[in-house]
Parts: sequence; structure tokens; C-alpha cells
Amino acid sequence: MNDTVTIEIDEGSGFCFGVVTAIDKAEAALSQDAELYCLGDIVHNSDEVKRLADKGMTTITHDDLENLHDVRVLLRAHGEPPSTYAVARRNGISIIDATCPVVLRLQRRIKESYREGVAAGRQIVIYGKPGHAEVNGLVGQTDGNAIVVQGVADLDKIDFSRDVDLYSQTTMSLSGFKDMISEIAQRMTPDATFRSFDTICRQVANRVDSLRRFAAEHDLVLFVSGKKSSNGKFLYSECLGVNKSTRLISDENDIEAGWLDGVRRIGICGATSTPRWLMERVREHVGSMLEHDAC
Repeated sequence: MNDTVTIEIDEGSGFCFGVVTAIDKAEAALSQDAELYCLGDIVHNSDEVKRLADKGMTTITHDDLENLHDVRVLLRAHGEPPSTYAVARRNGISIIDATCPVVLRLQRRIKESYREGVAAGRQIVIYGKPGHAEVNGLVGQTDGNAIVVQGVADLDKIDFSRDVDLYSQTTMSLSGFKDMISEIAQRMTPDATFRSFDTICRQVANRVDSLRRFAAEHDLVLFVSGKKSSNGKFLYSECLGVNKSTRLISDENDIEAGWLDGVRRIGICGATSTPRWLMERVREHVGSMLEHDAC
């Protein structure tokens, strides 16, 4: 390989602590018993899901859960609504709860806020992505009554003459949340109260600035992320914003030889759902491609 080419993995990329804990719990359970179910992909990365499937973990849907009895089911870091726990109790299912502590605290805050304000007609608004697993769990704390907004176009769902409590999905953009606060505040009527609570995970939010710096320092950036990862799409766009030579890949097989032409500094980074071992595999593959070209 040409010694003038450097290949560097971003030290800050990879699993957040919530995902690490969920995977640790899955592996511990699998070491005790080969049968384990996981409600939804444990992480939005197909390679990691397959790795755990090879160890014996089966990914199921909520419909599947209804038909299971007397088994062990792991709840991933995203969290679940109360209805999921009710199904588990009814079917004699043993729950291994890997809900991220940050998400769990947010669920409790939203539940308390809803209970306190429901009689007065207070609206619970969640800045997040409709249908996202974490958001479904948060909405479940309000008996399905929370209003989910992803952009300014969704704000018509809110009655601005009534009190509003605004929360955020933990992995949303901090700047986007601030924009949402500003928009809602401008539309509130004088006799209604608006409260906002910054519930964005700082371990995720703080990655933006460091990733942007990392992307700017390299000629080519390979951003490794599963196609289902909303966090991956967001962080990739941040890298692309400072380095137009940022490429989104699922694994090493997506790399095109032409991308490596003339580059001297190659950076590899990823989402909070990207395993470190996958980024290392990408680095090894890039090294092999460069060695082949040098022959």
C-alpha cells in the first residue's frame, strides 16, 4: 500500500452507550439460553443484527409478540409503550428491558406531564419522526394523545390557544429543536402557556461538531451506516455539508475503486448504530484495494 495514504477511523463514532448496553444484555442472555427474541431490530444495522441472529436471537414484530407465550423477549434501547408490557404480562413473556436510561427518563417525564395536564387540556407535543420506535414509545405514555411534529408543516396539528408542553425525540437535531421552539412560541395565543424541554441526548448531539471537524480533515470520508438508521442519515448529511467527498455506505462492498483515486487522507466514521468492528472491516478492505492498485 502507498505509505502516503492514511486511513483513519473516527474515535467518536460507533455505538452510543444505550446500544452497547442492549447488545451486552442480548449476548448475556444468549450465553444462558439459545432462545431469545428481540422486538424489532436491536440496532439499525443489518450486519450487527445478522451477527446476533447467528448466535440465536430472533427478531420479531409486535404482531409476532401477540402470539408468543412463555419466552424471553428483549426490548431494545428505543423503548416501548405501556401496551407492549401489557401483552408480555398477559402472555407470560419474560422481558429483558434494554431501554436506554435517557429514553426511560424521557418516557417518565412525558407520562407525568400528561397526567398533570390532561384535565386542563394541556397538549403534549413531541418533536420527532412519526412511526419511529422511540416516538411510538413516547406517544404511548400519553394514551396515544401526543402530537408528533417533524417539521413546520406539522404545526397545524397544534391548537395554539391551549397550553403546550414540547419534548424531543432523543436523537433529533438540536438546531431543529430550537427552530421548532421559536415557531411554536410565535404562534401561541397570549392566554396559553408554552413550555419546552430539551430532551436531546448530548452523547448524540455532541457528535455533530466533532464529526464535522473529522470530515473536514480528510479528502474522502466513508460514512458507514445501516439504511434504516435515522441518526445515520442525519450525521451523514452533517459530514456531507462540510465535505462533498463523503460517501454513504452500508459496508465495504459499497466502496467504488474510483473513489480512491488521488486521495491521500481517508476518514471512516459512522452512526450511533454502526459497530466498531464494521468500520474496522471497511478500513481493512480499503487498505487491500489500495495495495492491489499499487501492484
